[in-house]
Parts: sequence; C-alpha cells; structure tokens
Amino acid sequence: MSDAYKYIDFDYTYTDPKTGILKNLRGITDPDVLLFVESAAVTKRLQELYNNPIKIKGIENLFDIHNHLFQDMYVWAGKKRIVEISKDGKQFFPTSHFDNARIYINSLIADFKKIPKNRKRELAEKLAEILDNVNYFHPFREGNGRAQREFLRSLALEKGLILNLNPPNNKSVYERYMKGTIESDLVTLKELIFELVASKNRE
Repeated sequence: MSDAYKYIDFDYTYTDPKTGILKNLRGITDPDVLLFVESAAVTKRLQELYNNPIKIKGIENLFDIHNHLFQDMYVWAGKKRIVEISKDGKQFFPTSHFDNARIYINSLIADFKKIPKNRKRELAEKLAEILDNVNYFHPFREGNGRAQREFLRSLALEKGLILNLNPPNNKSVYERYMKGTIESDLVTLKELIFELVASKNRE
C-alpha cells in the first residue's frame, strides 16, 4: 500500500524547509535516526498506557493519548493539526470542520457505551464505525494510526474486550486494518474487530 501522504503546509509549520524532516524536540536531522528514536520513545510510552490505560470519555481522550505517546518528540503532541492532509488523493477531514467531527464521534462513543457487554458483534461493529470516523478525522500531523489504535484498545477495554490492531508477528491483521482504514471499508473493519475480540475474549 502506498504511503503517498501530501500536506498543505506552505509555512513549514511542522517540517524543516531544507531537509523536509519533522521538527522535533531532540534536534534530529537524519530521517533514519528520527524514525528509530521516535519508535523507541513511542514504544516506551505505549507500554505505560498498557499498564495504565486512559479512560475514554470522548474524543478529547484521543488527544490525551497522542500527547502521551509523542510528548518526548514533538512540541505539537496532543494538538490538532493546522494543515490539510491527503493520502493517495483522498483528503482527510478538513481542519475548518473539526468541531463537527468531534460532536459526531462523541455521539458514536456514547452509543458504544450503551451496548451491553455480552453483545460482542454489536460492540465490534460500533468500534469499527468509530475507528473509520476517527481515521477520517485524522486530527494530528503525525502519529494518527498509533494514537487511534490505542484509543480503540482503551475503549474496548471498558467493555472487557481485548483488542490489538497491530499484534506482533501477525502481518495479516495489520494489512486488513490498513485496508479497512485507507479504503473506509467498514465490512473489513467490522469483521476484523469482531474476529479479534471474539477469539481473545471467550467466556
């Protein structure tokens, strides 16, 4: 799958105009070094959230998660992007309508919280709908995927469900997750999430 992201950032808000590398708190100017250091820092912060997950009350907690994960790397961790982003010609949610996205996603989260814990199929389908909308929202300049996967994991936990959308040594799960989010394929996302929560949460 392509990683053809495009950003409308004429003022170089997030990147160094000479290197094109994301401005970072470590002063790193080599892209490979930045990738390595960022990955290590985020992995450490993810483990902290695995041990002490953030309770999901609404979409605002996605910003809390992003801030926690990327606090060691970027000054804009946990802050909404101020540039437009597209991938493979598909534009993510426009910044001018972010408030509408927040309201709608919060309504989906409220619906999820009303579903009884024993209705796994219904819970999985609502989680897929939330994921699809959070991915389209794409509120950060970088790190949307990692933040939204942790957001979904934490939300599922509140219903006693174990959901890992990026398990180690399981390329198929990640590829289906990517297909579902990139193509806004709700059928794929619903089946994937249901399979994951059903297989790991046998009563």
